[in-house]
Amino acid sequence: MATPQTSPRAKQRRGEGQWALGYREPLNPNERSKKDDNPLNVRARIENIYAHGGFDSIDPADLRGRFRWYGLYTQRKPGIDGGRTATLEPEELDDEFFMMRVRSDGGALTTEQLTVLGEISQTYARDTADITDRQNIQYHWIRVEDVPTIWQKLEAVGLTTMEACGDSPRVILGSPVAGISQDEVVNGQPAIDTILERYIGDPRFSNLPRKFKTAISGLQDVAHEIHDIAFVGVHHPEHGPGFDLWVGGGLSTNPMLGKRLGAWVPLDEVPDVWEAVISVFRDYGYRRLRHRARIKFLVADWGPEKFRQVVEDEYLQRKMIDGPAPEVLDQQLDHIGVHKQKDGLFYVGAAPVAGRVSGSILVEVAKYAERAGSNRVRFTPQQKIIVLDVPEAEIPALKSDLAKLGLQVDPSPWRRGIMACTGIEFCKLAIVETKARALDLVTQLEANLKDVVDGVTAPITVHINGCPNSCARIQTADIGLKGQIVTDDAGNQVEGFQVHLGGGLGLDAGFGRKLRGHKVTAAELPEYVERVVRNFVAQRETDERFAQWVARAEEGSLR
Repeated sequence: MATPQTSPRAKQRRGEGQWALGYREPLNPNERSKKDDNPLNVRARIENIYAHGGFDSIDPADLRGRFRWYGLYTQRKPGIDGGRTATLEPEELDDEFFMMRVRSDGGALTTEQLTVLGEISQTYARDTADITDRQNIQYHWIRVEDVPTIWQKLEAVGLTTMEACGDSPRVILGSPVAGISQDEVVNGQPAIDTILERYIGDPRFSNLPRKFKTAISGLQDVAHEIHDIAFVGVHHPEHGPGFDLWVGGGLSTNPMLGKRLGAWVPLDEVPDVWEAVISVFRDYGYRRLRHRARIKFLVADWGPEKFRQVVEDEYLQRKMIDGPAPEVLDQQLDHIGVHKQKDGLFYVGAAPVAGRVSGSILVEVAKYAERAGSNRVRFTPQQKIIVLDVPEAEIPALKSDLAKLGLQVDPSPWRRGIMACTGIEFCKLAIVETKARALDLVTQLEANLKDVVDGVTAPITVHINGCPNSCARIQTADIGLKGQIVTDDAGNQVEGFQVHLGGGLGLDAGFGRKLRGHKVTAAELPEYVERVVRNFVAQRETDERFAQWVARAEEGSLR
């Protein structure tokens, strides 16, 4: 007699550590560390213990964990090549100095604040200062002994490092021309200010599954498609100006574009909706595996319809208003150059190379801005700097003053379109050099491509990243370069890049084209970029954008 066959039991899916489903016990060391002690409590230990005892007195759980909630990461020990990045233990990579990020949400600063940022750099950071693509300043060479004094100086002018890093609500991107642009649908800066006042430093949101990135703008100038949450200016046919709500964007090794929830949000409700969305992430976000602990994975699994339903039913306790999508721009806004404000004054946007400035430069920019009659400056999501409120008569002198600092108001397409992460100079995750390489690349392209500038009607963006994590947004650049160790023609292991071509946002929203097996050594990079740009200029059709050309180009033209 035959034995009846039984179907195998369905494999039970493992819990993802979602608090709302009852998984409150930490499932990895990061979650355990946050449960053991609220990371915001580390400030007291820095002020009372570590600043007096020095680097060797720091508890490892604070050093490589909770310090991040106050914008502090250990920087890379000099002399460790990129081939060893993944093979060494954290303590072998750690230098006894820190990288420090300072919040400047929306990139908004007074000249007084900019001066203080510059003076701190000169005194405590060996004159280092990089403008990041989060619209803030990043220092290097910071000693833990100096951190309390730095905090005092920052807080005296209304600045902070609180939750500039960590599993928390990071620096909020906002339009650098909020409130003055002639084209903005609505000024989003008041919503940013309210979120900062209500929620930054709130223990309810200091233990998220992982980082949470926000963008709010009445213009499409903050890379809204690649944020955890974004509010994008749009006119509602019945209710007027407000914001279109997006969730679930992000890059790194699993890039995803954000999804529209189809909801229109008025300006005064943005903070409440933001709180609801970040609460969904806190309660339902995946905590078991760090590489899946971003809201984009939850949105991908649920879909935008279910996500919106949970936001409305469980957190807002009301329905949001359905709304239209914003009209997609055909060209990205970077605000470089001279532009008229709606009040009749002008703003002047200038380009350093890949955000690399210095404390001395920041002090001088503040001085030159005040000489031109302004007391407001802005950083941009493209690592650039803007002086607001400039009278027309003062523009020529300001342009000349900025040029003395290497900040060009009329830059070449290559200087205008370059971005780079921190790279191996300071970052423990990096494999290759980035900032110096960006400068070398721009210098060579400016010298070698003078004859084709007229054929480049918009900046061809080149983004250089030192590792796969895409801090410099390589997947959404015209030419994105992911640092790795590659083999040159002589068989040597050298610094190089995997190439992404034709990525973009707006009309070209997508992650570009990777050529199978195609790697470029660092030494070959200027020649390679020049070759691709010349092929584009020679082969492009009328008004064709770089991303469009890449999508149809023969592979030989891209190598």
